Amino acid sequence: MSRHSWTRRALLSAAVATACGALAPAFAQAPAAPAWPTHPLRFIVPYPPGGPLDVMARALAEKLRVSLGQTVVVENKPGAGGNIGADLVAKATPDGYTLVMGAVATHAINPALFPNIPYDAIKDFAPISLVASVPNVLVMNPATADKLGVRNVADLLAYARKNPGKLNMGSGGNGSAGHLAGELLKARAQVFAAHIPYPGSVPAQLALLSAQTDFMFDNLASAAPLIASGKLKALAVTTAAPSPLLPGVPTLMQAGVKNFDLGTWFGVFTTGRTPAAVVHRLSEATTAALRSPDLRQRLQAMGSDAEPTTPEAFAALVKADLAKYAEIVKVSGARLN
Repeated sequence: MSRHSWTRRALLSAAVATACGALAPAFAQAPAAPAWPTHPLRFIVPYPPGGPLDVMARALAEKLRVSLGQTVVVENKPGAGGNIGADLVAKATPDGYTLVMGAVATHAINPALFPNIPYDAIKDFAPISLVASVPNVLVMNPATADKLGVRNVADLLAYARKNPGKLNMGSGGNGSAGHLAGELLKARAQVFAAHIPYPGSVPAQLALLSAQTDFMFDNLASAAPLIASGKLKALAVTTAAPSPLLPGVPTLMQAGVKNFDLGTWFGVFTTGRTPAAVVHRLSEATTAALRSPDLRQRLQAMGSDAEPTTPEAFAALVKADLAKYAEIVKVSGARLN
């Protein structure tokens, strides 16, 4: 090697060493990416307090508080069949700090029912995990059933045909799963009952218990304690298969109503376009919480099992149900402004 070449290499090595030495403090002082989350989260329940979604959101919020190391504040934002609370999350900053306990109504039914729904159920949300899926159940006040001579679904439909306009059907709100189930029953069985919407499942139950309405479709998670205590009479479930939690109670199809298969589910979403790493963190925390024995027991007491899923699987469920319920809404003739 020539002396000239050796000198050039030596100078180059020295320059590189000097540059690296100068940069080393800068790299050493560069701040690490902040851990997520760094401040409290909001957990929106788009329905009134006291219902199954509210109960589970509060139980889940406590688990997330421990797992994430931040307070998770549950806020009830009811109205418009759940659209108000869902829209709040759809338009939140996409950083994972705002969650919603969405449901089949907010993310699969309402887009078909409301022509001017303010959000896109797919694009505006990032699914985190399904929480649970449960049947809806057709229930009556036992005293009302005795008064009307209703022992089963056939009796209810026979009474409706003989007494047009005399039956009132309650629901947890316009566009709720219970409302749609009632509209589908009327369409399939060719009967009429006046629909009376209430601001949530609990007020609708109270109206049924006080005989202000004659029947309603409630989700089993909400109705199970009242059925078990004898305060409500279960006539049928809305899913294709009977519920093991209601032995002896038929499906509506078994009771003679053709092509009737409706269920309900609820799960956790955050705002669309939230970074994938944040969605993954929320998914891990949520699915771990849903596998905890106490949360599973609480869901079982409400008539359901915990069903934690990946974000991808939950997204596929939402997409499939959007298509399914669009057809059911069309058949039922239901439409809301």
